[in-house]
Amino acid sequence: QVQLVESGGGLVQAGGSLRLSCAASGLTFSSYTMGWFRQAPGKEREFVATIGWRGRNSYYADSVKGRFIISRDNAKNTVYLQMNSLKPEDTAVYYCAADLRGLGSIKVGDYDYWGQGTQVTVSS
Repeated sequence: QVQLVESGGGLVQAGGSLRLSCAASGLTFSSYTMGWFRQAPGKEREFVATIGWRGRNSYYADSVKGRFIISRDNAKNTVYLQMNSLKPEDTAVYYCAADLRGLGSIKVGDYDYWGQGTQVTVSS
């Protein structure tokens, strides 16, 4: 049974930082491209960042580029999202997702497995 478990969310002031983690089990983690998405209340789930299975290639949404960093540790079956210079508009539930086909896609439908999400709230 595949499980993706996010952690590290919380309440932070604007300008602050948080580091999200996503621990994977039940899959060959190093074979999967991993992504982070987020969903704010009343909005659709949107792409944040993705990282290739080797950790060499990454891609970011324009809204987070230069502020967020995605990384992974295949030995720990974990993907991370370091979030710096947080803004109130970053407030959302953040989800990690796994893509076996390695597309590095920004589309929700291209990911095979999802975590349950972790809430990030940025106060102004």
